[in-house]
Amino acid sequence: MPMPRRLIAALSLAGVAALAGFAYYANRSVGTAQPGPGAKATGSANVAAAQGAADVETATVTGETMADDVTAIGTLRSNESVVLRPEVAGRIEAIRFREGSPVRRGDVLVDFDAAVQRAEVQQAKANLALAQANFGRTEDLFNRKFLSQSARDEAASRLEVARANMALAEAHLDKMRIRAPFAGIVGIRNVSAGDYVKEGEDLVNLEDIATLKVDFRLPEIYLAQIRPGQKLELASDAVEGRFFVAAVSAIDPLVDEQGRAVVMRATLQNDGLRLRPGMFARVRLILEERANVATVPEEALVPAPGDVQFVYRVVDGKAQRVEVKTGVRRGTRVEIVRGVQAGDVIVTAGQQKLRDGAAVRVVGAGEAPAAPAVGTAKPAS
Repeated sequence: MPMPRRLIAALSLAGVAALAGFAYYANRSVGTAQPGPGAKATGSANVAAAQGAADVETATVTGETMADDVTAIGTLRSNESVVLRPEVAGRIEAIRFREGSPVRRGDVLVDFDAAVQRAEVQQAKANLALAQANFGRTEDLFNRKFLSQSARDEAASRLEVARANMALAEAHLDKMRIRAPFAGIVGIRNVSAGDYVKEGEDLVNLEDIATLKVDFRLPEIYLAQIRPGQKLELASDAVEGRFFVAAVSAIDPLVDEQGRAVVMRATLQNDGLRLRPGMFARVRLILEERANVATVPEEALVPAPGDVQFVYRVVDGKAQRVEVKTGVRRGTRVEIVRGVQAGDVIVTAGQQKLRDGAAVRVVGAGEAPAAPAVGTAKPAS
């Protein structure tokens, strides 16, 4: 019995020694194994963290086309507008238009009772025919030396008077018809057939709205920056989500002394007749267009005392504090006049942890937006 106990103890000690040796060689093998790509990145991150690098997000400074503009409130007006009124009193014989319908230039809109005027034309025609016949006979006798020069002149004078009376009668007759002075759309009439109207009484309005005018005012400080031909964008609450392109056609030479404002007028094509005269409009006048303007996201700017702003530019893994001068803003983008240029990489998040020359580790990068076309509005088709 003693022998087996000693044998069991020896075998147990041998097993423990074998396990210890196996563990030693396994740990040694793990320590000398080559790390994979993930392990290498983790190691680099740990090294960067050990060196005190700050995690930041960045964006690239982009060059865009930017427009300097000014906004105003405008009023739409017809290209041509008139209230038709008769020049003579009379009774309406016929109305030859339909309310709200288009008409062409020269179309007869209202006929007045012209029986008297037509009779006057007939009388003038008869007198003219008689004067022409008398002048013909007088001319023949004068050529044959049977009449004097004074008799011939009297006959010629009577002929001219007859012609003038004929023209006067025809003019009176023509005034008994109201014609469209230009192509447009007639409004709602205020009279009916059979009405007796006085001279100058309102009959109906006529509006040319295929082209519209927009009148607006700008402060006099912009006088040196405005000129005919400048483009502007127009929006109206009545046509939500649509923008219309117009051009400055005239600038009033007189500055309004009450409001110290310059009155301007622009014209635009009213395709589809979506806009109407009298409507309210918001106007954005483009004063100047500048290409390759450096812009940054507004969150990249860090304010400092003394009305100073700066950004952090990333160069060779380090943050450089750069003071910048800003210009105009467009949405979330800010123009940088001085300090950085297109292509520079700047910090957009994590600036609170930075100082000039601090090491940084980029964990996110904002994509640079595509340069927009001139004008942010979509013209109406």
